[in-house]
Amino acid sequence: MSNNLFSDNQDLLFHFANLDLQEISRLREKDYTDEGGPADFDAVKKLYREKLEEIGRISAEHIEPRAKEADLIGARFSQVDHKVFLPEAVRQNLKDIEEAHLTGVTLPRQYGGLNFPTTIYSMMTEIVSRADASLQNLFGLQSIAETVLMFGSDEQKAAVLPKFASGEWDGAMALTEPEAGSDLQSVQTKATLGEDGVWRLNGKKHFITNGMAQVLLVLARSEEGTKDGRGLSMFLVHPCPELVVNRIEHKLGIHASPTCELIFNNVPAELVGRRKMGLIRYVMSMMNGARLAISAQAVGLAEATRAAAWQYCSNRSQFGKKLCEIKPVWEMLTRIDALTAASRALLYLTCKYVDLRDSWNKEAERTGSAEAAANSKRYAQLADVMTPMTKAFNTESANQCAYDCIQCHGGKGYMAERPVERYYRDARIMNIYEGTTQMQVIAATAGIFKNSLDDIFAELDAFQFSDGAAKHLAEVNRVRTLVLDAQHALAGAKESMELLSRRIVRGQTIVLAALLLLKEATLDAGRMHLAERFIWEFLPEAEMHASIVTKSL
Repeated sequence: MSNNLFSDNQDLLFHFANLDLQEISRLREKDYTDEGGPADFDAVKKLYREKLEEIGRISAEHIEPRAKEADLIGARFSQVDHKVFLPEAVRQNLKDIEEAHLTGVTLPRQYGGLNFPTTIYSMMTEIVSRADASLQNLFGLQSIAETVLMFGSDEQKAAVLPKFASGEWDGAMALTEPEAGSDLQSVQTKATLGEDGVWRLNGKKHFITNGMAQVLLVLARSEEGTKDGRGLSMFLVHPCPELVVNRIEHKLGIHASPTCELIFNNVPAELVGRRKMGLIRYVMSMMNGARLAISAQAVGLAEATRAAAWQYCSNRSQFGKKLCEIKPVWEMLTRIDALTAASRALLYLTCKYVDLRDSWNKEAERTGSAEAAANSKRYAQLADVMTPMTKAFNTESANQCAYDCIQCHGGKGYMAERPVERYYRDARIMNIYEGTTQMQVIAATAGIFKNSLDDIFAELDAFQFSDGAAKHLAEVNRVRTLVLDAQHALAGAKESMELLSRRIVRGQTIVLAALLLLKEATLDAGRMHLAERFIWEFLPEAEMHASIVTKSL
């Protein structure tokens, strides 16, 4: 068993060593002028590494060993007093994380946070998810504080953010309703402004992760007579007698993370930001952050399946061979390797653009610079298309990895004595919550057909690939051209867009992942086998999707 889930992960170490964070860190650290902050990039990267080592150690020594207990006991609910109880293992995990000062990772130091970029927080999320995917659903809710930081009033920030950073308070986003799942513009929870100047909420929310949190961000209809997203605002709510946890869900997986149904009976609330901006700006920002977190969760779970499958197949023999030497088993093992590596490459490219967008946006707010605002807008376009693409690919890949992992274990993988059956159950929600794969396709389609990926591909075209990588480029670029031709053909056939656009999104994602893996193989020739394995199996899939689109028009 590993004693550190960061330092034992060679692929993650590769990405950390090759992160392009100089510009991001300089902007976040205001050119390293903050009193008490790091003096330069070397100092800040050392701090990043220390905290990654710390979460890696906690994950290996505490979170992973407690995962089975947390899953078996699960979150529990008292119908007498309507309280939710986390398993003791989860409470201990959260305490360990709090004591390590990892509860305000992205918050500024003025509120007690670490002021780390999303990229490093996503690495932490991946590490925690490898140990226990359920715990990530609590650890990952630090993004609630980020939303308050971005859109809350000064009073709300002062009241909420220090308690988030200390770990005293946790958060939840209360969006989904029984009749408004993916279609959030149909939300009916009503917000009424009283004569006393206090907003009050009435309605029902369900499928709310950590719904008993100390801070809830609630989407509610503030504008009388409206039926679409323009009538929705965001509100901040604390637990009170008027807010009732009606029940928690009994689920296939993610057992240690409570999924609550909430009843709002005239609940007092604070408006966050401006009226009518709840869905079209604030929730979309919060959801994009959540989708990135689930992408990291999916990579962490895929890594767990990869480690478990290789360990088992390297130690068990059948027919006079180790399982990993039997070609059909080797095919599954190396598919897990390739999918995990491709998912990780997409994740940290997406994180880069999210961090550049946010860092330049804060610089624009601080200085009023038109150049900073333009940079923020440019990177926002890249982040907006990459986030759904990555969420769709990574979560579908995690499900495939979990499937293959059980198959590698045979009957033993189906039994509860091994963690791989838990991985399989936990993976299944990842391509559903925070926006299904189908919703991610819709979100990515707009950016792809506006050619938002052009800057990314142009940068890769300008990269000097090694001779070993370059020999694969012709084939990748041939398929890239087929996918692009199919995309252009589909753009002229709007009636077929809804049915066929997923094939363009998938094809473009595969091509991009192949190029990223070849770039990584140029930086480290020892990674060439990952690029070749991915290209061997998945590039023909991209070509198939292009062919289906072309022949369907």
